[in-house]
Formats: sequence, C-alpha cells, structure tokens
Amino acid sequence: MRLHLTLAAACIMSALCASAQNDPVLLTVDKQDVRVSEFSTVYKKNNKDAPIDRADLENYLDLYINFKLKVREAEALGMDTVKKFRDELKGYQKQLAKPYLTDKEVTEALVKEAYDRMKEDVRASHILIKVSPDALPKDTLAAYNKVMDLRKQVEKGAKFDDLAKKYSEDPSAKENSGDLGYFTSLRMVYPFENAAYTTPVGKMSMPVRTRFGYHLIRVTDRRPAQGEVLAAHIMIKTGAEATDEQKKAAMDKIMEVKGMMANNAKFEDMAVKYSEDKGSARNGGQLPWFGAGRMVPAFENAAFALANNGDVSEPIETSYGWHIIKRIVRRGVQAFTEIEKDLRAKVAKDSRSQKSEESVLARIRKEYGVKENMAAVNELLPLLTDSILEGKWDASVAKNMTKTVFSIGTQNYTQRDLADYMGRSQVRRTKDTLAVVLNGFYNQYVKESLLAYEESRLEQKYPEYRALLKEYRDGILLFDLTDQKVWTKAVKDTVGLEKYYNGNKQQFMWKDRADAEIYHCMKDSVVAPLKSILEKKLKKGEPSREDIIKQFNANSQLNLRAEGKKYEKDEEDMLSKAQWAKGLYGPFEDSNNKVFILIKEILPPQAKTLKEAKGLVTAEYQTYLEREWIKELRNKYKVEAHPEHLDLVK
Repeated sequence: MRLHLTLAAACIMSALCASAQNDPVLLTVDKQDVRVSEFSTVYKKNNKDAPIDRADLENYLDLYINFKLKVREAEALGMDTVKKFRDELKGYQKQLAKPYLTDKEVTEALVKEAYDRMKEDVRASHILIKVSPDALPKDTLAAYNKVMDLRKQVEKGAKFDDLAKKYSEDPSAKENSGDLGYFTSLRMVYPFENAAYTTPVGKMSMPVRTRFGYHLIRVTDRRPAQGEVLAAHIMIKTGAEATDEQKKAAMDKIMEVKGMMANNAKFEDMAVKYSEDKGSARNGGQLPWFGAGRMVPAFENAAFALANNGDVSEPIETSYGWHIIKRIVRRGVQAFTEIEKDLRAKVAKDSRSQKSEESVLARIRKEYGVKENMAAVNELLPLLTDSILEGKWDASVAKNMTKTVFSIGTQNYTQRDLADYMGRSQVRRTKDTLAVVLNGFYNQYVKESLLAYEESRLEQKYPEYRALLKEYRDGILLFDLTDQKVWTKAVKDTVGLEKYYNGNKQQFMWKDRADAEIYHCMKDSVVAPLKSILEKKLKKGEPSREDIIKQFNANSQLNLRAEGKKYEKDEEDMLSKAQWAKGLYGPFEDSNNKVFILIKEILPPQAKTLKEAKGLVTAEYQTYLEREWIKELRNKYKVEAHPEHLDLVK
C-alpha cells in the first residue's frame, strides 16, 4: 500500500515539475509570481499582427513590470476592497459571464432559423384561452382541456372563425375573428411563431402554450416575404368609438387633403399641416421601416400595393381612421451579413432566447444534481397573505423555517432563503391566487440560483475566463490609482505644475512667428480703399482690425472678412505668399477673393507662457509624475525577472 502511495506521489510530482518547466516563472513582484503563460497571453493579445521580436519582448516585459508594480501598490493600499471597486468589477463580471451562461450552438441555430423564416410571410388565425405562466397544474389543465374541446369542435365541422369570435380571449377576435394577417419572423412570441411556421396551410396546430395562455393556430396562407417598405402617411383619426357623423367628417377631410394634393400641394407639407399622427407629422409623415405584421392589414396591403417609389395611394380606411400613404422606398430581405448584428440583438431580446437559457439550465441541473422539495415549498403557503400582491409582505414570518426547498451540489437553499427572496422581489401585481404567486417566485428563485451557482464556478472551470476577469480587475485598479497619482494630480497640483513649467521652459518654445492680419475682400469694390487704409495702418498702427471690418461691412456682412494673430511660419498657407518680414503684401487671388496680408512684426523664438502651453505642460507633467512614481515603486517592491524565459513566448 505504501509503495502505491509513493509511486502515486512521484507521478504527481513529476507532472508538476514538467508543468513548471513548460511554464516557468518569468518574473516575481513582491513575492507574487508571473509565469510565462500569463505574460505571453497579454503580449499576444496586444500585439496580434506583429512578428515576435526579442527586443520588443524585452521592452514589453519592462512595461509589464511597471503594470504589475502599480497593481501591487493598489492592493497594498486596499483599493481592491472598497465598495466602488467591487461594484464596478461585479458589473464587468456579469458581462464577461454572459457567453458562458448561454448555449452557443442553440443561439446560432436560433439566429439562422430567424433569418430563414424572414424569407417567408405566414398568415394565420388563432383562438386564445388565457392562463398565467405560473398557473397551478389544475388551472393549466383546465385551460388545456378547454382549448382541446374547441379543437375537436373544428374537427367535427364547426367554423374556426365563428369559434374564435365567440370563445377567444384575445379582445381583437371580436372584430377580426382571430385573423392576425400576415407576419414574419420575430413578430410573434417564439412558441406561436414556431407553430405557425411548422403547420401546413389549411391545417390547425395542436394547443400551443405561450406566456399569454393556450392558442389554437390555423395557418391560412404562405407567400414569399414582401420585404420592408419605408413609407409616409397623412392620417385623420376616427377610432372605434367614433360616431357616423365623425366618420363622415374624417372622410370628407381626407378627401379634401387629397384634392389639394391633386392641385400640386406637396405631400410632406400636407402631412405637417393636417396629419393627426403627431409623431410622424413633424417628419413629413414618415414612418419607420415596416414589414409583414407590423401594421394593420388594410394599411399594410395599401402600402405594399404601391408600385413605385414616390407613388401615393387613394385614401384608405383602417380601424384607426383614414390614411393617404406615400411609398418612399421598398427593399427585399437584406443579406444576412447586413443585418446579422441587429438580428442577433433581436434574438437575444426575443422570447426564443429562453431556449438557449433552458439548455444551459438543463445542463447545470444535470451537472450538479439539483434536488427539489416541493412539500417544503408549499409549507410557506399558509404564511402568505394578500399583502404580497401589494408588495408589502413581511418575510420575517418565515425566519424560523429551515427546511431545504432545493439544493445545487452541496449548496442548500432553505424555506427562509426563499421567503427572503420573495420579500426582496415583491412588487405590486395583478390579482393572482397566492399559490400561483408562490409557484412563480419559487421557479424564478431556482433559475436565478442555478445561474448564480454556475457563474460562481466559472473561474474554476474556464482558465480563459479567469484570465480575462483578472485582466479587468487589474485594469480597474491600475486606472483608479493612476488617476490619483498622475492624471488628476497633474490637473489639481497647480503649484507642482508651475514648478515643472519653470524648470522646463525650454521644452515649450514658440518658433519664429509673424504678428499678422489677413484680409479677404469678397467684393472687388473693397480692394482699392482697403489697400489705402492698410498702407496707413502699417505706418501708424491704426485703425484696429475690428474698426476696419465695421467700416467696410456697415451695409453688408459680405464685403470683408478678416482674422489675425501670431502665426508660426507653416501655420497658415496664405502666409507663404508673403515675405517673412514686416510689410503689406497682396492682393493675392484666393477662391475668387482678393487677399491682403499685413505683417506687423516678426517675433523671434521665445518660451510659451504657462497659459499658452497649459495642455502640453500638463501632459509632460503627467509623464514626469508617472516616471517618478515608477522609480518609487521599484525601490519599494522587490522585482526579480528572468528574461531568459522570454524565448518560450515564441
């Protein structure tokens, strides 16, 4: 037995030694080791396309030592323990964890499926029997049985439209007999869309469960996708409650607008002036792009019936009122590469994204062996009151309840934990039975706990996630401390800034400059009188540039334009036409204008004032502060580097 243990220990030590040889310590900062693999990952990430050069590696190693020293100093100051840092890192951590908490294969399949379905429009009718997503099994069964009974009636010859009008709990069914018109991908909740796209034309689906309840879906038509249209409209409202007199007045008004357009009135002007859709009226009636299922059928059909860009429809009536529609432009289904980013974002927000989440939750359940105790959950029911519907339930009534309601791996979640979650999460809600409320809270708590449990283990399971999280952690610490020591300090330390400027004035010098004024004559009649005035000014120094502008622009601001300052030699192209000496030069041609250049004085090189060089001085002072700080840190913390291992990066 001892021999087996000795051999096992020897194998382990051998593996560790081999690992250490393949990934030796490259540097140690204050007893903290950095291995070649860590340095290599960061170096290659920041030098993706560059060839690996020994000199570059050595320079980067020097910068990396500085980086590690700053992070070590931040840790020594306890900056990694303050709430602001923890909250910021937690926010980044949530973002970094997202890709690991979704099923990539499922997501890719959903994106492809959504795009493929965009190529076809489906027309369907439905009957809805409502039931809450968190309904108790008996209520769910009752709704299912009701919708199945309706299905059997259709199979026996009852008309689907009649049953929809009579029994559907979708309020619009009273008007449209359940007909939803044409729609395309991402227009309906995913389970509904799925059933519509997989049911043959003329057939009826089995009951489909969505968050609204159970649906019977009858597919009535399919067609190649119409694409999308960008259109504008002029709208005169009526609405469901309008009287016959109001409806006639609306029709008369839209006809009058149409008559004005027949007499050459512009559509956009009419929209601004008369359209009662105020949201679009201010933009000449223009609406966002829309495709199948986005507008009421009458409006959609009229818009897509317009054959050419710029065509305008006859007045049409919808349930909202009367419209005149103008087609601006129409496009087919865009190429996948053109809409991929937008499509992925829509899929992520759509109910179909739950499919990816469900796949991850199923994996977590299987991997960690989730166990549930519904009997313990139901023991909380007698403690619930209607106050939870008002968001006012006191969770402390369950403080002594310690039975496990579910477990993930070795982690147990008790009745009290569930009650506390309910207390934190409760909000005012519509009337539900207390059993439904409890069931909903429990399901949500399990889901959130599963994802949180998996997230807490990502660092152990995925080295690349651990490395990326550490990179963000160190980056936040580096930023916060550098801001204190360098960036903000350079701005606020006015005494230090002035001292640095006085000691380094030679770094902030003006080159040769000309104190000059440039005059642009925008009318030929200005040239002669302006030249005369500038010749006098060259001798006497008067009048001022401002007075000259006022004199020539008294009747029009389009006579003369002028600017002046102290110019460096290559700063202004026009100056190259004049001699670099005091004098009046011109007129020169420039964009159909005549230009005079008045050089009042040539100034030799001289130091900029602190005010003139403030930005540059501040930047140089920051560089100085960082350089001095690095010297301080290198004296404070022991650094051991092993550059001989840099060859392993290659």
